[in-house]
Amino acid sequence: MSEPDGVDDGWSTGVEAGFIDPVAMEDDPSELFAGDAGTLDVDVRRVLVRLLQRRFLLAEKDQVLWRTLLENQQIIESRLHDLFVRLVVDHDRGIAYKQQVRSAELDVPILLKDDPYNRAETLVLVHLRTVFQREHGSGETSARVDIEELEQTVLTYFDPDDHNLARSQRDIRNAVQRLVAEGLLAEESAGRYRITPLVEVVLSTEKLTELSQWLREQNEVAS
Repeated sequence: MSEPDGVDDGWSTGVEAGFIDPVAMEDDPSELFAGDAGTLDVDVRRVLVRLLQRRFLLAEKDQVLWRTLLENQQIIESRLHDLFVRLVVDHDRGIAYKQQVRSAELDVPILLKDDPYNRAETLVLVHLRTVFQREHGSGETSARVDIEELEQTVLTYFDPDDHNLARSQRDIRNAVQRLVAEGLLAEESAGRYRITPLVEVVLSTEKLTELSQWLREQNEVAS
């Protein structure tokens, strides 16, 4: 990074200091905008903003941001800790995400609000997590689903007395779109999706077992 104008870098310029016009603070090249009191480089600030904006940062999808994160992880963690937010970096999966710090001993202001999945989104997640676990358990390196197959399976979880098929299908497709936006699904072709490792982060094995048991009980009651 080049030194700002007017800073002695140890080299003789042959120009007397009195002939160098002072640089106004708002024009200081080290600032990114007028009155900027920040200390982070612009690239590091972008990573920090991305982490706050979105649920996940993916190495596969954002290679430049991921590299910047790894190179500046300590300072980014420090900034997030100032906000009572914890940074989790999963190097094996290439995933970084944030968690709200909660403490029984400390009155922590809550910055991150829970944005829970609705019923359709949860049902889609259960199916995706099941497929992902099955495929990886059989030695496959990736897991994929088709929208038609996904719809047919998830519809079996819905209330059998609800005969509004079009609404149920719409709910499922809206759920898929949210999961695509969050990076849990990657559309490879029309109606064909790859399930990303994020699904393991969102839905742990323990939670999957709990939800699967609940669904089985619901189906038994319905039958």
